[in-house]
Amino acid sequence: MPTALVIGASRGIGLEFVRQYKAAGWRVIATARKAEDVAQLQALGCEAHAMDVTQLNDCAALGWQLDDEKLDVAILNAGVIGERSSGLQAPEQSLFDSTMQTNVLAAMRILPILLPLVDAAQGKLAVLSSRMGSIGLRESNASWLYRASKAAVNSVLKDVSLSAEKAVCVAFHPGWVRTDMGGANADLSPEQSVAGMRASLARFTRDDNGQFFNYDGAKLSW
Repeated sequence: MPTALVIGASRGIGLEFVRQYKAAGWRVIATARKAEDVAQLQALGCEAHAMDVTQLNDCAALGWQLDDEKLDVAILNAGVIGERSSGLQAPEQSLFDSTMQTNVLAAMRILPILLPLVDAAQGKLAVLSSRMGSIGLRESNASWLYRASKAAVNSVLKDVSLSAEKAVCVAFHPGWVRTDMGGANADLSPEQSVAGMRASLARFTRDDNGQFFNYDGAKLSW
């Protein structure tokens, strides 16, 4: 039975990854911050762990919780939008710190733990990024703190991919999805977005390692 890990699975895209992999017959390990969300994941049949990605001890604990695992798929989904700015307003220090800690520092702590476990299974490691983090495709400076954080996590993913021996490491733009972050007017349902990413991951090969993709597998510019 293949194993998938979803970090940040309390709602939206992360929860949908859990549902779809469980429906496909996979063993699923998932994390969430709140006790009630952990209970929800357990009710779905997951091996669920309480984890706050902004806490160093929680990130370190993930290593021993996953000791000797082989992960066919690992998804780092946890992230925050931060401030929805419309221009070049300098963010408050506390907001900058919380956004970058959640979206970037967490990845720098967690991905080195996950990579050997994905390598061992010759599996797929994915970070949920955003087209808003692309420098080459950028046409707006709205929410520029979020954009900066996603550009940074793309850099982190690229560096992780250079250490991968057998794993395929990618960043995904999930599309504009109807979640708490995306809003009710977004183009895609979580079901559509996740189905596309799962299909893309299934067909990716080592030739795709270290690349940035749309949810449907189309390659994106960094």
